[in-house]
Amino acid sequence: MMSDFRRERDTLGEVFVPAAALYGAQTQRAIENFPISGLKPWPAFIWSMVLIKRAAAQVNAELGLLKAEYATHIIAAADEVLAGQHHEHFVVDPFQAGAGTSHNMNINEVLANRANQLLGYPLEATEKAIRANDHVNMAQSTNDTIPTAIRLGALWRLDELVAVLTQFASINQRNAIAWDDIVKSGRTHLQDAVPIRLGQEVGAWSRAVERNIAKIQQAADGLKRIGIGGTAAGSGLNAHPRYHSMMVKSLSEASGLELRESDDLFESMQSFADIVFFSGALRATAQDFNRIANDIRLLSAGPTTGIAELTCPPVQPGSSIMPGKVNPVMAEMLNQAMYHCLGNDHTITLCAMAGQLELNVMMPVIAHNLNEMLAIMINAIRAFTERCIDGLTANPERAETWLSRNPILVTALNPLIGYEAGARVAKKALEENKSVREVVLELGLLDEEQLDRALDLRHMTEGGVAESPNNP
Repeated sequence: MMSDFRRERDTLGEVFVPAAALYGAQTQRAIENFPISGLKPWPAFIWSMVLIKRAAAQVNAELGLLKAEYATHIIAAADEVLAGQHHEHFVVDPFQAGAGTSHNMNINEVLANRANQLLGYPLEATEKAIRANDHVNMAQSTNDTIPTAIRLGALWRLDELVAVLTQFASINQRNAIAWDDIVKSGRTHLQDAVPIRLGQEVGAWSRAVERNIAKIQQAADGLKRIGIGGTAAGSGLNAHPRYHSMMVKSLSEASGLELRESDDLFESMQSFADIVFFSGALRATAQDFNRIANDIRLLSAGPTTGIAELTCPPVQPGSSIMPGKVNPVMAEMLNQAMYHCLGNDHTITLCAMAGQLELNVMMPVIAHNLNEMLAIMINAIRAFTERCIDGLTANPERAETWLSRNPILVTALNPLIGYEAGARVAKKALEENKSVREVVLELGLLDEEQLDRALDLRHMTEGGVAESPNNP
């Protein structure tokens, strides 16, 4: 029914918009032009863009460029969105026209219409006081707001990401301490290797994540350099000379972030290297978590025919046909999530290098992928930590069994009997299903006292060289 729609007008003519929609003609055209994925902007992106509009209204009013009454109502509309209202009106698919003009106008139109409602204008009014382009978008361009929003959105979730990574490292380190007395077979090339302690093995996972936190924080620092005020091409056309510095200050105060002015607004618009660097730090973290998930899947393989030195908590049945089967589902989930994050990063890198001259038109997908990468990483690692790492248990008896049958223990005897004799011992132990100790004594290579000292399994995990009468 026509009563379900209202007429809106832009520079191309009239458009029918849903009667209750806060957006206008340009957003409606984007809905019709880009029915691509069904995806909508991430909350972090909406928050960032609306924060920019709020700050711009405040700054332009202080500079005497925007009526105080208009600024007051734009700020009030922005505050409603920042409080979680009206998000259903941000509807433009991330696969859209280059640069993100449709995203920007969606934000502008929603805030303008809501501000006009607060002024007393009905949505269907043909003439309204506050205009999307002239007032909400004053001193701005898609070309400087979207890059700024990408940076702000990533910084907005930084503390949350660091918190889940820290939680993983902390709980995992607790496990490492609890399991430090469990001596087990190391494995290289997926084959038996020299002994290590389970605490050493899982403690390394914790340390790797701590190092990734440092990488992420280092990369995030570059995102704090903000290029808002460059407007269309970096020159700052249509923006007050003080606008850039005042915007950085206003955004810092509103966000609680320590933002910095850009030393080159042209570079800030052209280059996405800071974002690629940050995404790269997330990529490095994702690949480490993939590796850790794979380790847990291997170490928990079994429970009767695999390594089974670890047991994952049983969070759900593992099979629709095999009764009693339990799978390492949280580690499997983490693998899939981190593979997706690696794909996000690859897309960001390709889009960043696709920039041309004064602008990168691939910004909508960069924004979407970075926000998606952060959301998936935060949620997946939190779930993995709480539903797997926190309930992970060690099986010391299984570790001891495998270690007792490990022929590579002979490595510790190299300084005493030599590499070639050691190889013979290992081969004979495998062929005859005997222990290294049995074979060495059988061949008369060492006496029991020498063997006791050299095959101290705990001592073997601490490095050093076995004492040899042949060594000076």
